Amino acid sequence: MPITLPSDLPAYAVLEREGVMVMGEGRAHSQDIRPIRIGLLNLMPKKIQTETQFARLIGATPLQIDFQLIRMSEHETKNTAAEHMENFYRPFSEVEASGEKLDGLIITGAPIEHLPFEEVTYWDELKRVMDWTQTNVHSTFGVCWGGMAMINHFHGVPKHLLDHKLFGCLRHANLAPASPYLRGFSDDVLIPVSRWTEMKSAEVEAAGLNILIGSNEAGPCLVEDPAHRALYIFNHFEYDSGTLKEEYDRDVAAGSPINVPVNYYPEDDPARQPLNRWRSHAHLLYGNWINEIYQSTPFELEKIGTTG
Repeated sequence: MPITLPSDLPAYAVLEREGVMVMGEGRAHSQDIRPIRIGLLNLMPKKIQTETQFARLIGATPLQIDFQLIRMSEHETKNTAAEHMENFYRPFSEVEASGEKLDGLIITGAPIEHLPFEEVTYWDELKRVMDWTQTNVHSTFGVCWGGMAMINHFHGVPKHLLDHKLFGCLRHANLAPASPYLRGFSDDVLIPVSRWTEMKSAEVEAAGLNILIGSNEAGPCLVEDPAHRALYIFNHFEYDSGTLKEEYDRDVAAGSPINVPVNYYPEDDPARQPLNRWRSHAHLLYGNWINEIYQSTPFELEKIGTTG
């Protein structure tokens, strides 16, 4: 089954060329089934790139997905055309006021790691979003800074600044092979990492959370929070093959200190084409998440958030 996207959304053409099944909204509304409603609260500056990355992953499942794009109400993006935001995104305040329910919500990362949470300009509204998920969303997936924000909000776990940027494709261990979210995973997983902060395993576990994937070098990666019907991932399975290269080239051009991303280019040579060695696990993780939502979400949307 396809993912439902507006036919003029840039991701529609990209995914159609890649062979991902996509369906325009008009045709989708004629289907006699209930699609799974997945929202993307996009906090990244490059909105189009990020929405395409996540649409690619959740659109690869055999279920029909109704994909909803959401933005913070007052925050103005500087890197995406206002016309795109007006045409395809709804402010959270509008979604909240409508009383609608979602089967799933992805809260992306944001390039504001150096700031304390409470100094982020939209922190108060984001706290409303996170509280709203407990009554209006069946399952929430916090990614990178978004995941750290959720853990901090719900459990008080702090993030810690690193003395260097974790940057590259780092090896992680599958710590919970029986988890339904890791169905089909290898014991050893390579995952793109790009961050200046971390959460410590001992503090995450002391909060009663389950670490599903972790690394000696990068710390916890995928964390399950059953009490809040949430997953948190601190690294970037959604990245395209060239995303780390774009970040590296940007920093080199700006004269910013940056190391060559490890385990990314063949023989760590940035003159060579990078290899994507995480794509299959990315599809597994998001496919497993969608499947768990499908197996457990109420058929009647209005019952979301009212049942265990």
